This record gives sequence, C-alpha cells and structure tokens, in this order.
Amino acid sequence: MSALTEPPGAAIIADATPTTPATTTSDRMSGRQRLVLTLLLGAQFMLAVDFSILNVALPDIGRALDLSLGGLQWIATAFALPAAGFTLLFGRVADLFGRRRMFMAGLLLLTAGSLVGGLSNGQTMLLTGRVLQGLATAIATPAALSLLTTSFPEGPLRRRALGLNGALMAAGFAAGALFGGVLTQGLSWRWTFLVNAPVAAVLLVAAPLLLAADRGRSPVRLDVPGAVTVTGGLLSLVYGVTRAGHAGWTDPVALVAIAAGVLLLALFGLVETRAAEPLASVRVLTKRTVGWGNLGGFTVFAMETAMVFLLTLYLQNVLGYSALVTGLVFGVPGVTAAIAGVIGPRLIGRIGAHASLVLGLAVQAASNLALLALGTDRGTGLTLVLVTSAIGFFGHVYGIVAFTVTATSGLPDDEQGLATGLTTMSQQIAFTLGIPLISSVAAARTGSSTAASDLLSGMRLAIGVDVALTVLVVVLIAFFLLRTPRKPTTR
Repeated sequence: MSALTEPPGAAIIADATPTTPATTTSDRMSGRQRLVLTLLLGAQFMLAVDFSILNVALPDIGRALDLSLGGLQWIATAFALPAAGFTLLFGRVADLFGRRRMFMAGLLLLTAGSLVGGLSNGQTMLLTGRVLQGLATAIATPAALSLLTTSFPEGPLRRRALGLNGALMAAGFAAGALFGGVLTQGLSWRWTFLVNAPVAAVLLVAAPLLLAADRGRSPVRLDVPGAVTVTGGLLSLVYGVTRAGHAGWTDPVALVAIAAGVLLLALFGLVETRAAEPLASVRVLTKRTVGWGNLGGFTVFAMETAMVFLLTLYLQNVLGYSALVTGLVFGVPGVTAAIAGVIGPRLIGRIGAHASLVLGLAVQAASNLALLALGTDRGTGLTLVLVTSAIGFFGHVYGIVAFTVTATSGLPDDEQGLATGLTTMSQQIAFTLGIPLISSVAAARTGSSTAASDLLSGMRLAIGVDVALTVLVVVLIAFFLLRTPRKPTTR
C-alpha cells in the first residue's frame, strides 16, 4: 500500500506551476536536471538492490557465522522492520528539516551499516548492520523520491523521471539476486554488504554539488504523538505478520503484535484529526488519488515480490537450478522492466495515470495466472517462467510509475515529503508483507513435505491467491478511481 473533485486521469496536470528552481516549462531536460536525475536514480537503484542482494547469500552467511534458520530469517526482518516502520516519519521530517539533508544522512547511515555488516564477526554485529541499512532506506528513499518529484514539474518531465525511477527500482530488485550470486560465488558474502559503501560515498560527494540547498527550517513542529503511534503501529504490524509467516498464523505473539499494530494505527488516525500540526494531513490522507493510488502500489509491489520469491523456490527446489542461474533468469524481466520505464510515461500521458494503474495491475495478474501451468519439466518450466515474468515485470513497472504519479500529483511541494513517504511506506510494507502472506498460503498446502509434487501444489494455491487479490484490487480501483464524479444537478 483518494481527489474527490478530480476526473479520471487528472493526476497528470501538465500546467502545474513549478515551485522549485530546478523546474522548467520545457519538455526537454536541462543538463543539470539530467545530472540530478542520474544521482537520484543511482541512489534508488542501490537501495532496491540492497533489499534483495542478501537473499542468495543467506546459506553462506549461515555457515560462516553459525546461524540457525531463525537467525537467517532475522537478517531479513532486521532490515524490513525499520525500513517499513520509520518511512512515513522520515518522509515528513524531510519536509520539515530539509530533503537534501535527510538524503545525505541516509546515504551516510547506509555506508556505516554496510561496513558494520560486511566486517561483522557474529550475529549481533551482522543484525546491527542490517538494522542500520533498514533505517538508511527509511531516511533516504522518501527524501530521494520527493527530491525527484520537486525537481521536475508535473507533466511529461516528471512522468519520464518517475518512469525511469520505476524501471530502476524493479531492475534493482531483480539485479540484487544476480549481484548477490556473483559476489558470493566469486568473492565472499561480505561483499553483498561492502559493495554499497563505495557507491554511497560517490553519491555523498555528488549530492551537495548537484542538489539545491535546503531552505530554512519550517516553523511547523513535528507531531510527536503522531510519530510515536504510526511508527509503533507499523513496527508492530510488520513484526506480527513477518513472525506469522514463519511461526504460523495461530502464534500468540504474532497475533498480539498484529492487534497492537492495528490499535496503534487507529489511534494514529484519531491523533491526526485533533493535532494542530499533524504528521500526516488528513486532507492528504483522504484524497482519493492518495488512498486508492497507495492501495494499487501496495498490491503491485506485494504480489510481484511474492511471485519472485515463489519462482525462486520453483527454479531451485523443483527444477534444480543453481542460485547463480536463478539470478540470471531474472535478468530477462529486468530488460522488459527497463522498456516499461521508457514506454510507461508515454502511455500514462495518453490514457491517464488512473487507467494506467488499472492496466498495469491487470497485466501483472494475467501473467501470473499463466503460472498455474507450472510443472516439473525443466525446459517447459524455464520457458514459462521467462515468458510470464517478462510480461509480468512490464506490467509491474508500468503499474509502479502509474501508482507514483497518481499518489504524488496535485499536491504542493511542502507536502511532497508526506506523499512520497506514503508511497515509499506502501512499497516497503509490501516488500515485507507480500512474501510471508503468500508463502504462508503455500506452506499451508505443502506442510513439511519436500517432494516436488507437493511443492508445486502449494505454489499453485499461492499463485491463485496472489492473482485473486490482484484482480480484486483492479476491480476496486477501476470502480472508485476511474469513475467520473457525478456533477450536481440543477433545476
């Protein structure tokens, strides 16, 4: 994971008045804008890679540091909790205290976390590094996205920038598995951490040279009660669902954490309606494009992330391919993701962001539906994965671009941090919750069996649930976001 007076497609407002020095009325990017775009896209790509690069390296990490299966699961959870839990808070902090400042702070923290993780000699140090990386993602990602949206005026330039951003995010997620396999096999698992440090250092040097200095601090104070309740609620909810994915949905600790998370988020909503200077403006939260746009974005990320996880298991545990080959397989959808990043903004310009979000989700659902035909034949299975994932990733990135345009357009610059914080929060929570939700469905059918037929049976059930949930969201968004608001009748 919304404007009551906006017609379909009104998320793209070509004549929006730019309010930042970097904006221009031309449809062509200036040289400085290209450099700014390169810097911000490089950061987003690195952060996307960082999310998935450790997956292939987990067995080697477990052997090197003598970690149990539970310890390996915490490597992912230690990153996901702060990445999802603090994103909305830091997105708003960037509005109040400066986006460039927060962007650079995130890069600095990412460098530190990568060094701590790569040089770790035990579980505690490793998890500390992963927590720091998660916090860095929560700080840098919404700041980078809000810098992107405020550096380009609404219309073709912003759509083009967001298209490239969506393509690189999806490509980064897929490339993470490839990089992880190459680095682990060719060098050491430690380089899945350490590779971030020099890249972040280069970005840190370039940021003050290319990004405009932050304006004076906002006189608005940070909404502390709102920050505490939303952060606590997200942390509790993400932890509960993640634990349930490992321990089962009847685990009492998981159920208590989920209930506490829901309660705190409900309390956050109450706090925001009464706060003099709310963390999240109720006007923004109730905007039709924001609400339904973020639901579409959550579904785009959660369902495709879960599908990549299922296909990774299928290629390795059913078809018997190596981790390196599995990583190479996902290079094919990486190509179509890049194509979607170029074509997507043009399609959005023609049919509108709202219709594009529906279409992107529908393509993703249709491609995943074909995966119900997965079998044990290696040649047929590999071909089906390559074709469907290529189509699915096109729809996936097209949906990402449409979701970002929908959920961030029509808002003033001083609310872009909140809007991009919401989109980033939807993305991070989707990354975190999609896999345990869908994999628990597969586990319920498979049980403890490792037989290929049983694994396939569980995967088919999980794929069916994935497709059904995506189709449900397609229908909801088509009804609530595409329909034209009725004009008041006059007599």
